[in-house]
Amino acid sequence: MMRHPRAVVTGGSGFVGSHLCEALLARGISVVCLDNLLTGTSRNIAHLGERGDFRFLRRDLTEPVHVPGDVGYVFHLASAASPADYMRLPIQTLEVGSQGTRHALDLAESKGARFVLASTSEVYGDPLVHPQPETYWGNVNPVGPRSVYDEAKRFGEALTSAFRHSRGLDTAIVRIFNTYGPRMRPDDGRAIPTFLRQALTGEDLTVTGDGTQTRSICHVDDTVRGVIALAMSDHPGPVNIGSPYEVSMADLARTIVDLTGSASRIRYIDRPQDDPRVRRPDTALAREVLGWSPRITVEEGLRSTIEWFTRELLVARPA
Repeated sequence: MMRHPRAVVTGGSGFVGSHLCEALLARGISVVCLDNLLTGTSRNIAHLGERGDFRFLRRDLTEPVHVPGDVGYVFHLASAASPADYMRLPIQTLEVGSQGTRHALDLAESKGARFVLASTSEVYGDPLVHPQPETYWGNVNPVGPRSVYDEAKRFGEALTSAFRHSRGLDTAIVRIFNTYGPRMRPDDGRAIPTFLRQALTGEDLTVTGDGTQTRSICHVDDTVRGVIALAMSDHPGPVNIGSPYEVSMADLARTIVDLTGSASRIRYIDRPQDDPRVRRPDTALAREVLGWSPRITVEEGLRSTIEWFTRELLVARPA
């Protein structure tokens, strides 16, 4: 199902957002990227700047936004996404999840566009059900250090659902699980960029807790393909998009040491409060309604990510 071939991507200069902009352009959909560059960077979209079908507008979604012309899709990805960022920017994270989501919904409504909310596996909190199906309501600490992100996304889902049911807006919710790939910041704070930076610079890899806590990691190209598949469907979601490949943090660290050929050692540090013990999506719904499943193997994805990080760290290294 194709609407007007023009999309707005909020948070489009971020890690996932910039890959989404590329993938939409590759499908012949022109893109307007909205970002305040609080956690994203213009470097992620610099290679798109000369294209006539791409436009960047520096905008803060906590203020109402206007985009001239027809729009068929509004993808709302604007938000801090790593714990390091949203704990440093707690109020801004709550504001973009609430006011920002409202303004993105208003934009979609004014254009008659399909609205896609990029939600997160964090709505499941530290899950008591494993793997996590979309029907699971979650186990979130509403006053814990991670709550600013978890609850912002949960509120965003509620607001999106309210617009769908009370205003008739065509909406969809995608719950994105742990995603990795090129353009993650080396100082992002999440496990894979941290481990890669440490391995490539010869530092100890710092694994939190005893390392038995798990994540399911999905390459960004597969994640973006799932987001677009949902947008092109008529399904309202929520739909989990993530890899069923579940790995412990200790095993992930060892894999990265092996793939990089690093001499780094693994060192264990305190585990953060409310850090989820397990994380793996039930992706049956994505397979059934979208025909989607990940294609990129973990080794293939990590190798391409290592290549990018190696180049990035060489550029950042002082002469």
